[in-house]
Amino acid sequence: MTQKNTNSNIESKRGNWLRTLFTSEKYLFLFAAIAAGAYPIFFYFTNNYSLVNTWGHVAYFAIMFICVPLVIFFVLDRVSRLKTLDKVRKYVLPFLNIFVFLFLLKVCLYAGLQKKLIVLIFVISVVFTFFLHKYLRKVIVLQLILAVIGVFSVIPKVYGQLNYSNEWMRQPDDIENAVFVKKPNVYVIQPDGFVNFTELKKGYYNYDISEFENFLLDNSFVNYPEFRSNYASTLASNSATFMMKHHYYNGGRSYSEAINARNLLISGNAVLDLFKKNGYITHFLAQKPYLLLNRPEMGYHKSNLSLDDVGYIGTGLGPQRDLMPHLKQFMEEDPDEPKFFFMEIFNPGHIQNRSANSRGIEVERKKWLESLDYACEQLVDYVTQIKANDPNALIIILADHGGFVGMEYSRQIYSKTQDRDRIFSIFSSQLSIHWPNGDAPETDQYIGTAVNLFRVLFSYLSENTAYLENLQDNGSYVVLKNDAPEGIYQYINDEGEIVFIKQ
Repeated sequence: MTQKNTNSNIESKRGNWLRTLFTSEKYLFLFAAIAAGAYPIFFYFTNNYSLVNTWGHVAYFAIMFICVPLVIFFVLDRVSRLKTLDKVRKYVLPFLNIFVFLFLLKVCLYAGLQKKLIVLIFVISVVFTFFLHKYLRKVIVLQLILAVIGVFSVIPKVYGQLNYSNEWMRQPDDIENAVFVKKPNVYVIQPDGFVNFTELKKGYYNYDISEFENFLLDNSFVNYPEFRSNYASTLASNSATFMMKHHYYNGGRSYSEAINARNLLISGNAVLDLFKKNGYITHFLAQKPYLLLNRPEMGYHKSNLSLDDVGYIGTGLGPQRDLMPHLKQFMEEDPDEPKFFFMEIFNPGHIQNRSANSRGIEVERKKWLESLDYACEQLVDYVTQIKANDPNALIIILADHGGFVGMEYSRQIYSKTQDRDRIFSIFSSQLSIHWPNGDAPETDQYIGTAVNLFRVLFSYLSENTAYLENLQDNGSYVVLKNDAPEGIYQYINDEGEIVFIKQ
């Protein structure tokens, strides 16, 4: 017999073994369970890879989506073989397969219970089981084909992660080794989506919060008109801000996510690392664990949150936590050491993300303005507390992006527009600074956008103006997919003018 025939026989035997296993009633539960969980895993990883890019997540999904269903399918399949259950045995695996498959997809799409959806899934599973239970093996094959497609969908995500380049983070000078001459306590308070006072008075906002504006002025804050973000989301904007460099969305297709953004913001970045090098005790306080979703290593010395507050599946946007008790506690601790605080407040936020959730332009504006008023109340409380106990602190109120008011939903950002008010609604953001002793440096004139804020701040703290020679451009950038060739575009240039330039 030739080598070719021998190999052919071996392959035939392998195929026969797998075919026999698949057609065997005894092992059908194995295929039914694996098929029910495999595609939802790859579906979730493909669409949420930046949230689940750790081995811990791989283990969790393998256990919950494959191992647990395997045990359940095995037990119920064996129980159904009892003589008293002979009439329902043929329905057990088909029901379990469809119910678990649809339920896991629901989990991947919507975090939480969604009781109505679960009832609907149950009804669909019952109907399928009653009328189509004979086609279980064909359904399993279809599910496994979807899983294979899912593998090929997730490969580019993994490849992009493995080949991710940190080159964009490289500083053009030695600012990462700056030595601070001044060491005030530094509080960075970030109200999500807080539009600057200039834009609030016009455009799609047309709203008066002069009471809050005057409160800041009365407390020796400098308000910076026309300030804006360089990017359109919390992760993208803060990545550039805390690295003091442009990343241009890393060439990605999503304005709301960024490769390794949470690891960068929580585990280590140019700003955080420099404060630590200069002897600061660092603190991260957040009302929600959004920045901890992919369970990054905590790079701050202290925080009101831990990985125990983060589930393996979720949005990180649950109920808000009160930061005041933690702020008071941390301010009292380490009295002889300088402190850096990064505080995340989730108001006013932005309008609804999706068209299906939008209540229309006017209602979205109304809801956002209500959230803005609440954000002002919180900021007054935090500023009052800080100033009462740390009167010469450096306090920075720094928004991450605008509120998107004037749009029906925020994902309209992917469609090209040259509407000035819409574009500034995305990027206009509030910056107010309380400089120690009320003495703002002349170099604050270089603060135009978020990407340059900390470079100017470190120049001030180190009394080294040489760091101002390497400021980044003040452009604001967007990801477009509709009404223009897909890509990254500059919407606002260095001079604050509306442009449309592909990167």
